[in-house]
Amino acid sequence: MMTYEQQLNILIKNALNEDIGDGDHSTLSTIDKNAKGKAVLKIKEDGVLAGVNVAQAVFHFLEKDPTFTIYKNDGELMTKGETAFEVQARVHTILQCERLALNCMQRMSGIATLTKKFTDILNGYHTKVLDTRKTTPNFRLLEKEAVRIGGGINHRMALYDMIMLKDNHIDYCGGLEKAISKAYEYVQTKKPGLKIEVETRNIDDVKKVVAMAKGKVFRIMLDNFSPEQIREALIIINREFETEASGGINLENVVNYAETGVDYVSIGGLIHQARSLDLSLKAVIL
Repeated sequence: MMTYEQQLNILIKNALNEDIGDGDHSTLSTIDKNAKGKAVLKIKEDGVLAGVNVAQAVFHFLEKDPTFTIYKNDGELMTKGETAFEVQARVHTILQCERLALNCMQRMSGIATLTKKFTDILNGYHTKVLDTRKTTPNFRLLEKEAVRIGGGINHRMALYDMIMLKDNHIDYCGGLEKAISKAYEYVQTKKPGLKIEVETRNIDDVKKVVAMAKGKVFRIMLDNFSPEQIREALIIINREFETEASGGINLENVVNYAETGVDYVSIGGLIHQARSLDLSLKAVIL
């Protein structure tokens, strides 16, 4: 399994290749290749800052030793008018990295800001916030990192690091109990230690899982359950499994779910409904 840093380098390489192609001709045509420059990251909107470390990695990818001075760190509250960082490097490096660094930081800061709204609301409750796989293709690494920076918890990263038996798996397999049994057998023979979570669609499903899956399933997802239904389900589950509420949870109703005592709420909107925040990288003429 690749480390976060290895995955980030691949993301940066592919993104720069996409943007630069056979050359940054705007820069090549106007700026001497040896020219040095300075730029500052200006914050233009309040929120939670995310992606500073990613931006630093972007500049280091194209130039071995740029001078990168951080004034605000990932996870800190930011205010319009503040400076997040300053970079001194070849002007070619600054101009070629500018858009990628900004795209990453604007997107990540938006996700971190929205996530913090949820985690602040749930401060003091037992319930924690999970993200989902509803992410942008090839950008999941940084979207999930932004959730973490905002105070949320990453669910599985992808299909490979947890078995998640959702409605389609169950229906294609031929039923809830059959799907659990086959998944558990697979784990024992093919992937020891891999955790199994199962989606339930009603109280009868919950009863089936509790009756036959102790020691096999570690978490029960309560999908599209109302808070009242979740309370009923939690009595049946009796804390013998972790519990996760999912479906239709937003800033307006998340407290209603937290008041049930469910362990987690998973919210796809942390990522796919987040709005990018406004940042800019401005040249400093020495």
